[in-house]
Amino acid sequence: MNETFLDELRAAKAGDREIAGRLVEENAGLIWSVARRYFGRGVEPDDLYQLGCLGFLKAIDGFDEAFGTQFSTYAVPKISGEIRRFLRDDGSVKVSRTIKEQALKLYSARSTLEQRLGRDPSLSELSLESGLSQEDIIQIETATGPAESLQRETGEDGFSLELVLSDPGSEERMVEHVALRAVIEQLPERERKVIALRYFHGLTQQRCARILQVSQVQVSRLERRAVDSLRRMLEQ
Repeated sequence: MNETFLDELRAAKAGDREIAGRLVEENAGLIWSVARRYFGRGVEPDDLYQLGCLGFLKAIDGFDEAFGTQFSTYAVPKISGEIRRFLRDDGSVKVSRTIKEQALKLYSARSTLEQRLGRDPSLSELSLESGLSQEDIIQIETATGPAESLQRETGEDGFSLELVLSDPGSEERMVEHVALRAVIEQLPERERKVIALRYFHGLTQQRCARILQVSQVQVSRLERRAVDSLRRMLEQ
């Protein structure tokens, strides 16, 4: 790396957005070369490139000259990682082009805020950064979450709703899907929302907390309370 490039890297890392933008443009070929590896996975090439740009900017922020390596060697895994993270989090659910575009915008805003704040951003902070309404963000979160079956193991505890509601010693399921859905409708609104987000959309407790604007601890309590209530209703 020549000294001029290092000077530009230092300036971009210090917050010079104009130089950072120029570095992205000058390294478009590198970004595209990484993005091409992920063509054909349900995301538009331009979106993959934008994700790659975000990874490149993160590489600028994280690069240390003391690494003793070329910047491009450090940047490539950052670019690739940003794309792979989006593909993993976005899932395989087919949603409208508009939602896809908004999801990418929201993903970029969340990544920016996480870096700036050093924590998970609140719903209001995401709204301000992305320009999306809080209602739109909630819709995007649920629309892009994977719709899963009740047998799917989900969340931090690694269990499925049917497993939780069934008798561990029984060889038969406690209840058919239709009956289960019927009793879910009898739950209080917040408990019903938690069950829907956790087990029908496959969201983590952390994402549920962000959508419902409560703490993760509260989501855990609501979930356990809902599961206990469902078990009691199904046993009647």
